[in-house]
Amino acid sequence: MTNNQPQALGSVIQGSLSEGLEVRLHPDVSVEDMRVGKFLVVQGTRSRFFCLLTDVSLGTSNPRIFTHPPDHNDSFWMDILAGSDTYGTIEIAPMLMLTLTDTEKELVNYDNIPQLEGIETNLQLLPVKTIPSHFSQVYESTERDFRCVFGWENDPYKCNFSIGQPLDMDVPVCMDLSRFVERSNGIFGKSGTGKSFLTRLLISGVIRKEAAVNLMFDMHSEYGWEAVSEAKQAVTVKGLKQLFPNRVEIYTLDAESTRRRGVTNAHELYLSYSQIEIEDLRLIARELGLSEASLDNANILASEFGKDWIYQLINMTNEDISIFCNEKQGHQGSIMALQRKLKRLEDLKYMKSACPHNYIKEILSLLDGGKNVVIEFGSQGSMLSYMLVTNMITRRIHTEYVKKAEKFLQSKNVLDRPRQLVITIEEAHRFLDSKIVHQTIFGTIAREMRKYFVTLLIVDQRPSGIDNEVMSQVGTRITCLLNDEKDIDAIFTGVSGASGLRSVLAKLDSKQQALVLGHAVPMPVVVRTRPYDGTFYEEIGDNDWQNKSDEEVFKEAKSALSDLGF
Repeated sequence: MTNNQPQALGSVIQGSLSEGLEVRLHPDVSVEDMRVGKFLVVQGTRSRFFCLLTDVSLGTSNPRIFTHPPDHNDSFWMDILAGSDTYGTIEIAPMLMLTLTDTEKELVNYDNIPQLEGIETNLQLLPVKTIPSHFSQVYESTERDFRCVFGWENDPYKCNFSIGQPLDMDVPVCMDLSRFVERSNGIFGKSGTGKSFLTRLLISGVIRKEAAVNLMFDMHSEYGWEAVSEAKQAVTVKGLKQLFPNRVEIYTLDAESTRRRGVTNAHELYLSYSQIEIEDLRLIARELGLSEASLDNANILASEFGKDWIYQLINMTNEDISIFCNEKQGHQGSIMALQRKLKRLEDLKYMKSACPHNYIKEILSLLDGGKNVVIEFGSQGSMLSYMLVTNMITRRIHTEYVKKAEKFLQSKNVLDRPRQLVITIEEAHRFLDSKIVHQTIFGTIAREMRKYFVTLLIVDQRPSGIDNEVMSQVGTRITCLLNDEKDIDAIFTGVSGASGLRSVLAKLDSKQQALVLGHAVPMPVVVRTRPYDGTFYEEIGDNDWQNKSDEEVFKEAKSALSDLGF
């Protein structure tokens, strides 16, 4: 065996394209070293197959061994039985294949792989459409394999960003952020698994690589400025404004709360009754306890009073309501109930009867200029406020983006092309529930994909509460540990080969591990997520990396490839 050849773990003994491959481990390979989610390579006659380990099991050639098992202290008999009568097996799912040309057929052995660099060929990773033959050897993956599949972070031709490392290697696993922002995406996991840190990590990458601008609805005030770490020690981690002071703006619905947290440069944000439309109320009907009859009567009021109908209704007396109903054929009971429920809006700090300044237009202007915006809720982070504000702002920004996209399609002028926008929402199932998804702007955005240059990043711990049609449109899914069977089923909506991936997801650690699959990665992969710490701050923030020329970046990437034998 040469130095270039990694250890062969086992041989393919059976399997199928749809169900995966069964591999019998060699006698000198311990089954305890095989972990679900491991990245493996199968060397076929003409192709190399990049695979994910989905299951581990034990086998025996003679069932009578179970009748009289050897004593566990008898190492002599244990060694005799190992490999021949008792053995370990693994299930692997082929995800990608690298097919070699006739010129390369003689160089398929692992110890000859480095010689491929001298052959002018066009090696392409392809979807798996066949399987390797019997007794094909299965190998540990190498750094070269990972680079071949996931690339490297300084690739000058791609918008790659390292999201972590594989379970058993210290090599970056990169995601193509330009593909990531093309579609709506999701970060899922039960409470406490690190969804917020993953979200900060990804948005930081999007900002650094300038793949898109971001509008984040920060329900718990943990993205814009400092937040408490989930570590045992009560330490804080930096927010996006601290990492990118010139490229992130914070707006707050609760200025007092924001100042108490030490944020001195946040902008206040106010909304008015006149900006609330009936579609906004329909979304929060459950929180306000509004009936369909009340919403029907809201249409009558809006027809009479225009945009000021809520302000007019709140200030109407019972006699005013009675006169109005007699003249406009409204239902007095429903309108009085509507008035009672809408009076709850008076308790919201950010809601004004009249607001001369258009803050939504100001936010849109910042996004157009390439700034990223975080909207903090502070003490106003109730589900009522979160759903109302998020829907109001998103609907209006989406309307403007539709106009911009239509103008671009007409002019074909690159200067008219809108900046790609990613809108981040938490508790996404509240907006994307199957009962209301067709009435919300978020359902529309998720189904449109990138038609109007607006996509969603949905963060949620209950993916089963999201409409199946929406889940099928989610491009990239980054999933931490989930225990509920319904949630696990929802993650794999519209995903082929889900049966093997289910076992991978179920065996994740409770923190700092995630299964990544979908549009932005070439194949599903389990990663130890990148730490969000001081080292990350230095690597990602506004520092000297921005001052490097394209030529310097290209030289660094070329040097990294040369070190790997490419």
